[in-house]
Amino acid sequence: MFSLAMRAPIRYLLIVLAATLAWAGAQAADAPAPASVREGAALKVANRMIIVLRGPIAGYSGAERARGAAERIEELLRADAAAPVLSLKDRDDIKATQVMIGDRLAFTVTPVDIDLSAGETTQAVAGEALKRLALAITEFREQGRPQYLAYAAAAALAATGVFAVLLWLIARCNRWIGARLAAAAAARSQELHVAGVRLLEPARVLLVTQRAIALAAAVVALMLSSAWLSYVLERFPFTRPWGEELQGNLIGLLKTAALAIAQAMPGLLLVIVILFIARAVVRIVSVFFSRVEQGRVRIAWLDADTVPPTRRILQAAVWIFALAMAYPYLPGADTDAFKGLSVLVGVMVSLGGASVIGQAFNGLILTYTRAYRRGEYVRIGEHEGTVTALGLFTTRIRTGMGEEITLPNSAVMAGSVKNYSRAVAGTGYIVDTIVTIGYSTPWRQVEAMLKEAASRTDDIVREPAPIVRQTALSDYYVEYRIAAYTPVASPARRIDVLNRLHGHIQDVFNEYGVQIMSPHYMMDPAAPLVVPKKDWYAAPAQPPEGKRDA
Repeated sequence: MFSLAMRAPIRYLLIVLAATLAWAGAQAADAPAPASVREGAALKVANRMIIVLRGPIAGYSGAERARGAAERIEELLRADAAAPVLSLKDRDDIKATQVMIGDRLAFTVTPVDIDLSAGETTQAVAGEALKRLALAITEFREQGRPQYLAYAAAAALAATGVFAVLLWLIARCNRWIGARLAAAAAARSQELHVAGVRLLEPARVLLVTQRAIALAAAVVALMLSSAWLSYVLERFPFTRPWGEELQGNLIGLLKTAALAIAQAMPGLLLVIVILFIARAVVRIVSVFFSRVEQGRVRIAWLDADTVPPTRRILQAAVWIFALAMAYPYLPGADTDAFKGLSVLVGVMVSLGGASVIGQAFNGLILTYTRAYRRGEYVRIGEHEGTVTALGLFTTRIRTGMGEEITLPNSAVMAGSVKNYSRAVAGTGYIVDTIVTIGYSTPWRQVEAMLKEAASRTDDIVREPAPIVRQTALSDYYVEYRIAAYTPVASPARRIDVLNRLHGHIQDVFNEYGVQIMSPHYMMDPAAPLVVPKKDWYAAPAQPPEGKRDA
């Protein structure tokens, strides 16, 4: 049984091994096959490619020639236990070169099997094939030797043990070195200041350093896994060609990666410098606007409401400018794939971002024109309440019934906004209502009754005094509007104040025998339709405590 300390390295080993095998398979699958393999067939002995034979020749295709040659060679090797003698034999009559095993024909290299444009000859191609055949024969005989296979298995097992120990050490070193280097980098970042502004956050430096070290450890583990897998495959004759190919791919990949990194390093350094400068500018801008928001710095065209959007606009402008400056120096920026991706992103932003940009501009217009601010009581279209948030895309208001309504800024711009908090300086806002009274009632009496109803209503102040205006002379009645000031700030309390004002208006008009004509007027009744005072608290209504005995 493995201990708990060994489970993590073993799990890490399995993950890295799976990634290595997947990478090796992808390399083999993505590698384009040579033109000769696509046109003919490969002759393989002991899983090693000897030569590519093409056809048709004398009615035999390339696949048939390769299959026949492989059968002859294996038959000869099984029949002769001694080491065979390999030789070449020129056939001038057919302009070909034969590869012989002893005095028996293995295969024939014809002009069809060579590339004349590359200067190849049948003798040269047959000579190279002879060398590969000799190696394949040696490996073929090794496959049948149990002692050799046992030695190879022991070597592979020992290499696997060493590989597991190295992975365990990499995992331990990753945690140990990562923790110390990350802590040192975080501590060092606290000392980087520009004009009193910290350029780097220690927590982020700690996270980035840990992830960078973990990535480096993963790359080392992946390379080690590839080397281990290549070594193990090369221990066995049948899998030796796969190990050699994997090792060659690894070396080629490392070479390509090293050259690419070396070529991209100057550009990457410049990109890092540009991003570092942009980050410093953004931090300085953020500190400046924070001081404006706190009132430590005063600018005429900036206040607490316009600071957040202005900060975001300037930060976005800095990053966009930095990206535009760094773009030409990014690795692969001049490739067709990178250009195509840039065009695709531009098209997507153009098609899908029109409405978003329009909403954002509407939000900026509402913010900078100061149509309303957070905490003010407004009426937008048919919705009325206190503004709880004004963003780039939406405005949220909370009504007196406890509802929160989200309105798109485009809808706000398309309609009208009534701000009740701007009528009188200070906190609070205006409450207003409309009644319609017939022409037979003196307008001075109506004004006096409306003001008396306002004076009976709690939370309506005496100064500034309520005002009454005749807003319309309709066919059958006059429209009166009363506007009064209340210092309450809660939208729920405003609804309550308006509710009590409506109740007092009805009471006053009933006391003085004046009929309210709303909502429709058809004809004058014989007597005014009012509610006598004795019926104000008809069942099931209950009078207040002080009026029950009256």
